[in-house]
Amino acid sequence: MLGAMTFSIVARSDDGETWGVAVASKFLAVGSAVPAAVAQVGALATQADANVAYKGLALSHLDEGATASVALQRLLEEDDGRDHRQVGIVDVDGGAASHTGQSCISWAGGLTGEGYAIQGNCLAGAEVVDAMQTAWEDGGELAFAHRLLAALAAGDAAGGDKRGRQSAALLVVRDRAGYGGGDDIAADLRVDDHATPVTELSRLLDLNDLYLTASTDEERVEITADLRAELEEFARAQGHPDFTTWVGTENYEMRVDGDLGWIDQRILEIVRTTG
Repeated sequence: MLGAMTFSIVARSDDGETWGVAVASKFLAVGSAVPAAVAQVGALATQADANVAYKGLALSHLDEGATASVALQRLLEEDDGRDHRQVGIVDVDGGAASHTGQSCISWAGGLTGEGYAIQGNCLAGAEVVDAMQTAWEDGGELAFAHRLLAALAAGDAAGGDKRGRQSAALLVVRDRAGYGGGDDIAADLRVDDHATPVTELSRLLDLNDLYLTASTDEERVEITADLRAELEEFARAQGHPDFTTWVGTENYEMRVDGDLGWIDQRILEIVRTTG
């Protein structure tokens, strides 16, 4: 049963542009089974005795215009195992719905609010989902992915599971948010087997921000003639023919303009602190 311990939050950003799921469990590779999301459609988590078919079915219902509540009702009507299922759904408009079957391992339950659904089973108690809700509602100033992770971390700190920790995952989608704008995956991070998976997930999110998130205008430093000369000299000192080659080698393409019109301030700091 995928639910020896699982707790999750499914949410939409306040600006209505981003959807995501954060989940942790005493289960190997929880990110492979629980979360699903499509930009401009919605997101969900399927857990407890997880019916992974819910992912495709729910997203199809949402894509056809169903609200989260209607999509959930359809899933449960068609599933004889509904009493063993737990699922949270958020739709394109931020409507939320959550279901905890009566046969889920206690403590099991969930709650919803504007733009989010939180649920968990085999938990230390109701304080886990309550802490997640408080962290989510207090985290409005955080970037969306970090807000999801803050809620997950709060649940973990509140006691989380009864059996321990093993894996965690974060899935965030937004139109053209993927690498080079080629898809909608803003973050798809998984810690499959780790003593402190939520903490490790936080470390990975920081790396995701650096390597796979495009610089904002505020983070960009114009590359003047003098700065370009400095960058080219640095690259040669590192054994590369030019700075563009160094950028590609270090996987900083999302943080440096391909035509070297600008460089991210963090990458510039790395350049200037690398001996």
